[in-house]
Amino acid sequence: MSGWANYIVFMVATGGFYALLALSLNLIWGGAGMVNLGLAGFFALGAYASALLTVKLGAPILAGLAGALLVGAVGGYVVTMSTTRLRGDYLAIVTLGFAETIRLIANNEIWLTRGSDGVSGIPGPLKAELGSWFNAVYAAGMIGIVALVWFGLRRLDQSPYGRALRAVREDQQVAQVAGKRILRFKVEAFAISAAVAGLAGALYGHFNSYVAPDIFQPLITVYIFLAVAAGGVGRVSGAVLGAYLVVFFLESTRFAAAAIPGLSPVQHAAIREMLVGLALILVLRVRPQGILPERIPPAPRPASVT
Repeated sequence: MSGWANYIVFMVATGGFYALLALSLNLIWGGAGMVNLGLAGFFALGAYASALLTVKLGAPILAGLAGALLVGAVGGYVVTMSTTRLRGDYLAIVTLGFAETIRLIANNEIWLTRGSDGVSGIPGPLKAELGSWFNAVYAAGMIGIVALVWFGLRRLDQSPYGRALRAVREDQQVAQVAGKRILRFKVEAFAISAAVAGLAGALYGHFNSYVAPDIFQPLITVYIFLAVAAGGVGRVSGAVLGAYLVVFFLESTRFAAAAIPGLSPVQHAAIREMLVGLALILVLRVRPQGILPERIPPAPRPASVT
């Protein structure tokens, strides 16, 4: 494959990872109205869970993916339960701290994670058999996985469970008066969201064959917030569209920053981050509802009494 073909494959695969993270955030933010600033932490949790299971314990890749889902869900459950007596905005602070805690543990617990050296040699499915076609096949598989998760979350969103989540998002007191168990819905939604983020991390590790603490910076969460905001908060399709648009935008800023003469690589990177921040501000200012705004079906009319 040519250099440009490999580059496109890389963008498609990266878009798949970001799409899963965007679907994860959209469920918890757009569905239940809870802000998760620690998305990078759950992303890392899934990546390390699958990497350690497959590299250190020799487990099959499917077992690693299942482990990432389980560890992500448990992490989401623990984080949510630890904030049950706090106001909703404190959840954002706790999740941010959780993400940094996971990164620091990965960086310092060398006996488990190999520290800053990271975990290498993570196996990829059929990597030896596919040879140079591995990346292309994996990217195509990512599209299929994103479609599967999109379908499942879309069905969830359109179900009575999804409508109950939106009721919790709009007004918790009214939902509670209507008989909805608020805490249960929040914990379940956060656990599902964290599991999807963990799956994204595991798939990332098996694609790159390497994970390290420096990969899971808080900036990833900013990218995903930009993706969901641009695509449309509360819209499953908007999350996927926004993720691929963000990947395209990030790669475009790479070329735009590099075209400015007389700057060091560090300055080029700083300009890229400034452009990302500017893009987020413009999206929230010009198109706060996103490209695909959320469509809430009208409430059914009561049957007329004759």
